[in-house]
Amino acid sequence: MDLLLWITIGFIIIGFAILTSMKKGMESKVTFIKANIESKESSTIAKSVIWWIWSTTAWGIVSMFLVVWCFHNQFG
Repeated sequence: MDLLLWITIGFIIIGFAILTSMKKGMESKVTFIKANIESKESSTIAKSVIWWIWSTTAWGIVSMFLVVWCFHNQFG
């Protein structure tokens, strides 16, 4: 198999494992933010949740790019 295929599979599996392991923590942070809207600490926690959302989005976009690139190299 091609090295690009292994990189793509590894990136997707490792990223998915990291995201699912962090999911429960992010859910508890969102619950804390909802309960303590006026707290100064909730602003800091909200920033970490927003960064997690951005990094999840970036991981998804890069994963899609790698899959398309892998198919292009295999069949193109």
